[in-house]
Formats: sequence, structure tokens, C-alpha cells
Amino acid sequence: MFLIDQIILLAAILILIGIISSKISARLGLPVLVLFLLIGMLAGESGIGGIAFDNAGAAHALGTLALAIILYDGGLQTPFTSIKAVWKPSALLATFGVFITAAVTGIAAAYILEIPLLQGLLLGAIVGSTDAAAVFSLMRNAGIHIKTRIKSLLEIESASNDPMAIFLTIGLLEVLVNDMELGLGMLSLFFFQMGIGAIVGLSVGWLSIHIINRIHLVASGLYPVLVAAFGLLSFGLAANLGGSGFLAIFLTGVIVGNSRFVFQRSTFLFHDGLAWLSQITMFVVLGLLINPKELLDVWLEGFVIASVLIFVARPLAVIPMMAIFGFNIREMTLVSWVGLRGSVPIILAIFPLLFGLPGAALIFNVVFFVVLISAVVQGSTLSVVARKLGLAEAPPATPAATLEITALGDVDAEIVEYTLGESSHAVGKRLSQMALPESTVVAMITRNKSVIPPRGSTELYANDHLFIMLRPETRAFVDRVFAPEEDTPVEYISKTELRLKGTTTVADIYGSYGLKLNVAEETSLTDVIRLLMPNPIVGASIQLGDITLYVREMIGHRIATVGLMYNAYSKKYTAS
Repeated sequence: MFLIDQIILLAAILILIGIISSKISARLGLPVLVLFLLIGMLAGESGIGGIAFDNAGAAHALGTLALAIILYDGGLQTPFTSIKAVWKPSALLATFGVFITAAVTGIAAAYILEIPLLQGLLLGAIVGSTDAAAVFSLMRNAGIHIKTRIKSLLEIESASNDPMAIFLTIGLLEVLVNDMELGLGMLSLFFFQMGIGAIVGLSVGWLSIHIINRIHLVASGLYPVLVAAFGLLSFGLAANLGGSGFLAIFLTGVIVGNSRFVFQRSTFLFHDGLAWLSQITMFVVLGLLINPKELLDVWLEGFVIASVLIFVARPLAVIPMMAIFGFNIREMTLVSWVGLRGSVPIILAIFPLLFGLPGAALIFNVVFFVVLISAVVQGSTLSVVARKLGLAEAPPATPAATLEITALGDVDAEIVEYTLGESSHAVGKRLSQMALPESTVVAMITRNKSVIPPRGSTELYANDHLFIMLRPETRAFVDRVFAPEEDTPVEYISKTELRLKGTTTVADIYGSYGLKLNVAEETSLTDVIRLLMPNPIVGASIQLGDITLYVREMIGHRIATVGLMYNAYSKKYTAS
């Protein structure tokens, strides 16, 4: 039997165990990453598996590739709307927040471990970034939901703070090993790495979208691979130019993820699975690398450093910056607590080993222990903290899922699945009362195990699944129609014309979008226009306060389609 045969068998067994263990993570109250690390430790030389693995170089290479894939997937799933809503506090937390966390933790580590200050700061830099993605995975499994603003803040911060921690780690290693200047040397390295990473990431993202939408591949399965290749191109190009490959690949993911391209849905599913595989593999390998017996030698020091990180450094970094943007004390407390450490610190802890830094083994073991403590303590208590702070909310409606139309080629349409929540605008109303955009078609409704024919008289219930064909530019309007009642219209709707059937009533418009026209509720848009314009023509318009109605299509003397523009969304409504 060849060695590769044994490696394939072993890898398959470990991955299967890792996937199955993810099902019980919520029941145990532990993040998935902890279970993966424990599986690796149990399979290691000191565990029941007896696998001898101490190749730091191979672990670093595998970890770097896995982390790049995970960051790329994070970028693909980060909407511009979330970035726009919280980019200022997120940017501060991802840069100055990491710096403050690293400094406070590093000073404490130097004192606790009795090591030089620079080595202590290096340890602080290694544990400076958060892994909120694991936290939200646990929250979803445990049924915990928090406000959109806080959720967006934590997601954007966690996705963007890794490059800062990586920069601080590499910079301090250059100072310790290669005698680089601490002040100007670190500062110039920062701007060079971030600048190159940003330029490459944005450029490759823009280029990739243009190529993906113009190239015609023989096999549709190659499109997700093509998207992945562009992400790795961004990382490799930036890294070889001396920039931050991690920042570059994340930005490329954001550009690609917020653009429209062929086979988009299948591409997202492919990368989500690839990210999970990378995460499982990375954590299992990192678990193999550690010797559990060595953790016992640093458990007390690691526990104290973890306590400083959780209860002192993270709050000192978070509270002042969030206070600037008007967050209340409960929100600041929750964000301070959601400082879960994950994959990046363990991978960065390998760097001192590769650089041959004296005391590198001590730093690696302490970092590993700190990550375990952070993940176990903060991860297992997150639901309790969220509820005690009064920030836990009822589950929202299931997010809409987009299904691809692959058989019709490059059609300008999507099939979107909506699951109605208890508080959706549409619950309890007939389908004919939904003021859907004129080009929108309800293709199918499923209720429990039954298929309901979509007729105008069909009444909608909570947990109904609706399959709707729509044009991409009308997606925001349709999202609004099926959103929870407390949700307000999204800000950019004011820039888009809503086209409705002439038979749509004033009451239906108010029920679907919260817009009031100062006429009788049972009046249709056709009758509203004819009241003020007895002989309408295509292109004519009337003004009703902040609302402008346009005649867009007529069939004979009948007004078939009416355009509606609301010019005050940005003044009266804000995105939640």
C-alpha cells in the first residue's frame, strides 16, 4: 500500500468526524472550531490516534491557503449595504482596535511570562484579531438573533481585522529577527502592505467580473473554479508584490460577491463548501500540531493572559470607539464579549517557529491555550449574555434564496425563494393584495408538504414558501413586500422607479411599502391618474406630495402600467 493511500483514508475519516461533530456543537455549547481542534489533538501523537505530525512549515502552508479561502468566502458573502451601514466603526475596530488589544495583551503577557516586552507584544499581536464568523454560526444554531446593526458591525470587523493582526505579527518579527526599525519601519511596512493589498484586491475583483461575464466556458461547473482562481490570483499577486494577500483576496471577494455574474448561486454554494472544508482541515491539522501535555505547562499563564484579553484588552479597544458612534452600553458590552479568537491566531503563532525566534514554542503553546479558553468561555456563554443584555430578538423571516435559471442562458431574471416569517407584511393577505412590481411572477407556493396554486385569491400564511420570478433591479421592492412589518424600506429605493399594474390599489401600496397616497384606499392607480388627468398619454406624470406617478404603458384607453417614484425615502426612512 502506498503512503498516499493511507493519507487519503485518514484524511477522509478525520473530515467525516469533523463534519458529524459540527451537528452537536450547539448542544454542547461550543463553537465548531473547538471540536475540530479537539479532534486533531485526539488524533495526534499524544492522543488515541497516535499520528505523529510536527511539521510547522506544512501546517503554515496549509493554514495560509485555508485562511485565504475562508476570507474569500467571507468577502463573497459581505453585502455592500452592511459595509455602508457600519464601515466607520468597523474600520476603527479592525485597525486601532486590534492595535489596542495587542498592546494591552502584549504588555500583560510580557509581565506574566517574564519575557522581553517585544516578544510579549508579538504574542498580543498574534491574538489581536477576532473570529466572529464562528460566533454567528453558533448563534444561529442556538437560535440567537441580534440587531442587524450589531450583527453587521461584528461581521465586517471580523472579516477585515485579520490583515492588521498579520501585519503587526510580521512587522514585530522583522524587528525581533531582522532588526527592522520599530517606528518608521513598521509604519512604512503598514502603508505598503495595505496599499498594495487594496489596489490588487480591487483591481482583480473588477477584472474578474468583466472576464467571467464575457467568457463562455464549455462546462458550467468550471465557473465556480474560475471565480476561485481569480481569488487565489489576487492573493498570490499581492503577496508576491509585498502587499497583504489576505486583504487583497477579501476585497476581491467583496467586489465579486456584490456583482451579478453567471452561475452565481452555484458559485456561492461551491465556495461555502470549500470554506467549510478548509476550516475543518485547518483546525484538525493545527490540533495535530499541538502536544496536549505541553499545554499543561502553561495553563495558568495562558488562563491569566486570556482573562486579560477578554475582560480588559477587548473592552478597552471596543468601548471608546463604539461610544463615538452612539452605541449604548448594552451594545458595547455585547461587542466586547463577542471577541472570539479562532483560526488566525493559531496560524500566526506558527510564524515565530518559522522565523526561528527564541521562545517560539512557548508563544505557540500559550496562544493555543488562549484561543481554546476564549472559544470555550465566550462561545458557550454568548446566548446567555445576549439575553441578559436584552439584545436577543425573535428569529426573522428566513432570508430569500436565489435559484439560478441555467437552462435559458443569460436571461435577465432570477427565481427567488421567500419563506414568510410570523411578522411578514404578507401574512394573512391575499396574493392579489401584494403590490408586486409589474414584471414579477409568483411561480409556486408550497405549504407544509402541499403545493398551492398561486391565484389572486390565495391567502398567505406564516412559513409559506414562495418561488418568485423577478428581474434583479426589482429585488429590493419584492424583499420589502415580504419583509417583517417593523422593517423600513431600504434607502436606495428612492433612486429606482417602481412599476406596478394599473389595477393596484392605494391600500395595497400602503400595505406593501408603507406609502400613503391622499386618496381613498380602494382607488386604483389608474383611477388616481384619471381623476387628475382625464386624457392620459404614455409618459405623462402627476405629483402627489412626495410621490410621482408616471403613465408607462397603455393598451387602448386602459392604463396598464404605472411608474411610481418616492423622492423622500432617504429623508423619512433609514435602513435597519
